[in-house]
Amino acid sequence: MLARECPDIVPGILTGVSAGGINAAYLAARQEPFAEKVENLADVWTSLRIDDVFRVDLRDLTSRTVRWGGRLLAGGASPLPPAKSLVDTSPLRATLERVLAAEDGALPGIARSLAAGWLRAIALTASSYTTGQSITWVQTPDDCRIETWERPQRRSAACALRVDHVMASSSLPFFFPAIDVDGAWYGDGGIRLTAPLSPAVHLGARQIIAVSTRYPRSREEAARPAVVGYPPPAQVAGVLYNAIFLDQLDADALHMQQINRLLEPLPAGGRDGLRHIDLLVLRPSEDLGRLANAYEPQLPRAFRFLTRGLGTRETRSNDMLSLVMFQRDYVNRLIEMGEADAAARLSDIRRFLS
Repeated sequence: MLARECPDIVPGILTGVSAGGINAAYLAARQEPFAEKVENLADVWTSLRIDDVFRVDLRDLTSRTVRWGGRLLAGGASPLPPAKSLVDTSPLRATLERVLAAEDGALPGIARSLAAGWLRAIALTASSYTTGQSITWVQTPDDCRIETWERPQRRSAACALRVDHVMASSSLPFFFPAIDVDGAWYGDGGIRLTAPLSPAVHLGARQIIAVSTRYPRSREEAARPAVVGYPPPAQVAGVLYNAIFLDQLDADALHMQQINRLLEPLPAGGRDGLRHIDLLVLRPSEDLGRLANAYEPQLPRAFRFLTRGLGTRETRSNDMLSLVMFQRDYVNRLIEMGEADAAARLSDIRRFLS
């Protein structure tokens, strides 16, 4: 909707984590006109099948479950080879290499976009399981040196992005395996990123459009129980994933708005290097976890059996399941919702961009 209604607006800075990191890498690596590129990205998601992301055959899922269970029951001394994750994401790597036009794992399209001038910087964030830090990998034009930053438990590094970086940023803990990047192991970027807006801020953004997957629940909806009785693992995991991946953006957006208000009465020379940053946060009009319940019966049988064992049928809001539901009907519904939500806020978007 944004690319179609405002074709002259092309974001010069792209940042993302998890699925957002995949979107940012696609927009940066492809060479079509921006509006066409966005349409093609939507086509990629709508044509996706769950086995384009991870293996869902019974043999592989059973083997991984048995190896995890054997390790647990044997106190870590199981003779079986360890399972690194609940699923095998080698299909995701093949999918990313294809849609990002990778060459031996490198992403030359990003360098071409930077050289063309429309892209000023791209940043992908991952969480280091090796050090416990959040790291943001940044790629800028060869003739542009950025000042990297370091904060408590988070830092940045300049590099040429590869498929490994995209895989690491989107590696959901426990479900997806950690990714080895230059000798260290990384997982989903949302785990330790306490300030999700900070990469764009450090890279010089003065206007930020942030896309959140958190549905803005009313007070009554927030107080309504999602389970009856003792919470199953799926419910506990959903609460944890929300705290990790969604709460931080809300807190960071509130912090940015507070800084903006504090800066308003100050002269430009008395702001101690701080600057006003316009922020627009776009959110879905429906609870994605509750929506996932409606599409759960269409999951592949073996994977559905496994997730039901975690209690996905016992909760009214499947926040955990919504993170791994890479199937066409569900993704199509999300894209339709996103277009409708953007259309409903089109006047706000145009006002913000003007």
